[in-house]
Amino acid sequence: MAGATEIRMLYIDDDPGLARLVQRQLGRRGYAVETAASGVEGLERIRAGGIDVVALDHYMPGQDGLQTLEAIRALPAPPPVVYVTGTQESRVAVAALKAGAADYVVKEVQGDFIELLTSAINAALEQVKMRRAHEAAEAEIRAARDRFEALAAERAMLLREMNHRVGNSLQIIMSLLHLQAGATDNEEVQTALSNARGRVAAVAQVHRRLYTSEQVGSVSVDQYLGALLDDLQISAQHGDVGITIDTDIAPLEIDPDRAVALGVVVTELVINASKYAYPGSKGPVRVTLAVDGPQARLSVEDDGIGLGGETAAKGNGLGNRIVTAMASKLGASLAFLPKDKGTSVRMEFPLQPQDGRSAH
Repeated sequence: MAGATEIRMLYIDDDPGLARLVQRQLGRRGYAVETAASGVEGLERIRAGGIDVVALDHYMPGQDGLQTLEAIRALPAPPPVVYVTGTQESRVAVAALKAGAADYVVKEVQGDFIELLTSAINAALEQVKMRRAHEAAEAEIRAARDRFEALAAERAMLLREMNHRVGNSLQIIMSLLHLQAGATDNEEVQTALSNARGRVAAVAQVHRRLYTSEQVGSVSVDQYLGALLDDLQISAQHGDVGITIDTDIAPLEIDPDRAVALGVVVTELVINASKYAYPGSKGPVRVTLAVDGPQARLSVEDDGIGLGGETAAKGNGLGNRIVTAMASKLGASLAFLPKDKGTSVRMEFPLQPQDGRSAH
């Protein structure tokens, strides 16, 4: 028990002799005991504050113990109440417990009443202490969760701002590449700069998606590739020469780094088809992405002239090396499939990095 006079107890009973006995006996045990002769008087003292625990007798004039208990429990932050009953009043004791009493004690002056009352008071105070500790722990957990959520929201906002700035910088680079391509009459330089612009666009689209999305840790592939292919479609149209892009992209969420690798592969394969599939004419390029269990399958097909002599030689340059590198980053298998007419490239990759391979 705490030190002397530290715990203030109020004993409410209209029996002055018993009240003095309780005051004297519990005072010896370190309690500062005050008394009240009625429920109304006791309530006034409790409202004044400073009472840690109450012992409440059932029979009192005017307002009995149960009525007084109800009024005590209605107070803000009420002290615990130990109910005092007669020897044959088990029904009253049960009613008091249901009404919110911490415990009850049978009043027998010649028996162990003081010992039992002391024990019940100590137990009631311990319950209050444990409840308050529990409430404090829950409050700390809530506060910690709120701090974590605030930090997570701030981090997400900072990441979106960073992706916005990176996306803006990449847009500037794309504009510069476009201006540089328009400033030269060299067809090879124009083609190289246009291809570089497409590769930058694949990265820029990811950052644009991350900036406009609440999910900064993943990219919606169908939306990302759809927007990327729309950009490629515009740049691949040259009157009656070029390609038309048909898409069938399954809904899929992957991390940003793997999305960039996938976007670069698609960009390179579409650029390659736009350059070589339909020389001097126009035709379709089909881009599909399907999900099969833990694997995803990308397919890029055209109905052009296929991989023959000169085209094959041209296709072994930078674009082919980039596709191979990005496929390795994805942990993917890459295959050029036999086709009666045109070219078909298929890439299968796991939805999650495997064997310690990271997109970072």
